[in-house]
Amino acid sequence: MRIDEIKFAVAMVKKGYNVSTLASACGISRATLTAAKAGKRIKPETAAAIANTLGVEVTDLLED
Repeated sequence: MRIDEIKFAVAMVKKGYNVSTLASACGISRATLTAAKAGKRIKPETAAAIANTLGVEVTDLLED
């Protein structure tokens, strides 16, 4: 599963997160979050944790 870089960046800005604070809030490593932000494949559980922390649906963050 891949997260769209632009959708992800917009969601982070709307919630006021940077990579470090979002990683901490999600309970995932900065490396994993950076990989997700760069469009690398991530596990569905990781995508769910990111989406939940950002207050959006996973489908709102996925590539089209």
